[in-house]
Amino acid sequence: MTASSMRCCRRHSWLSALAALWLLVAAPLPAHADGIEVRKAALTAAEDGYFLEAGFDITLTHTLEDALSKGVPLYFLLEFELVRPRWYWFNEKVANTQQQYRLSYNALTRHYRVGVGTLYQNFDTLAEALEFLSRVRLSEIAEPGALKKDASYSAAVRLRLDVSQLPRPFQISAVGSREWSISSDWYRWTVSP
Repeated sequence: MTASSMRCCRRHSWLSALAALWLLVAAPLPAHADGIEVRKAALTAAEDGYFLEAGFDITLTHTLEDALSKGVPLYFLLEFELVRPRWYWFNEKVANTQQQYRLSYNALTRHYRVGVGTLYQNFDTLAEALEFLSRVRLSEIAEPGALKKDASYSAAVRLRLDVSQLPRPFQISAVGSREWSISSDWYRWTVSP
């Protein structure tokens, strides 16, 4: 190899490295999509029955964060169903449960609040409130012995913003709007006790 060809190769590799670095810097960072995604879900047996544990990734749209900061509470609905498929008849619905969560912001105390039924918990930041909301544990899904050992069941869970609980003017805006209607897809898995 001659000296001139070595200089050319070094120059070419230097230009290639510079181009790769430019592509790395100029490439847009992957954005986390607004909405809800299911990370995991499991149905677990305990002495007093079966309970659901699920984890979600929740990212509010800018419109929802703005409405929340102005005092509009957001209601989320967790839906769970457990079905035993049957080839000879309609599927047997073993469990069908819903749980509502209320996320609100108090401008005077500057705290976020998550409510489940009559129980509430306060948080300093929206990120902390969403982290709490993203970890779900529901008990009393089914009584002990409700699932047969030799059967296979189909479980499904999802979490969505319940737009029917929004004030009327916001409900009208929410119809067909991706900014207002965030929801996870149904996450399905098989349960074999």
